[in-house]
Amino acid sequence: MNAPDESLSYPIGHAQLPDGPLTPAERTALILQLAELPAQLLATAKAVGGEGLERPYRPGGWNGRQVIHHVADSHMNCYFRFRLALTEENPTVRPYDEQAWAELPDVAATPITVSLALLEALHTRWVTLLHHLSPAQWQRTFYHPGTRRDFTLDQALVQYAWHGQHHLAHLKLLLPAE
Repeated sequence: MNAPDESLSYPIGHAQLPDGPLTPAERTALILQLAELPAQLLATAKAVGGEGLERPYRPGGWNGRQVIHHVADSHMNCYFRFRLALTEENPTVRPYDEQAWAELPDVAATPITVSLALLEALHTRWVTLLHHLSPAQWQRTFYHPGTRRDFTLDQALVQYAWHGQHHLAHLKLLLPAE
């Protein structure tokens, strides 16, 4: 069996987490990516169209609807991880089975507009929180048992800014050919 096409699975490549603290300018740019993501997802979903969102972006991949609902699920989880890291000492966060969540009945039954609205509201709260963190708070950590490592909030910011762009690129693979 052939491995999935890396350019379809990871159209923007893999996330590159920093070893040390980000600069304020780097944080600002990444926070801007998070702030802009809901509108970008909405515009791309509209351009793809309803029928297009029912297609997988690659063989064996999720369809566009699943991608949008997944981004909402994933970013809610990350928002809570930030809040836990800011209020507890290196909390252990709970992993979840992304594939199983993508197959739950609400994903097929809920219009994507619900998850897009949720992302708009969530990212408004999340971005507001991020703009108010001190340099020391960016170095707070949480432990992810799935990866068996600690993540600083700087690293989590990089990961989730990348995550949004990663799945936005998946949706763009569904755009009609020009």
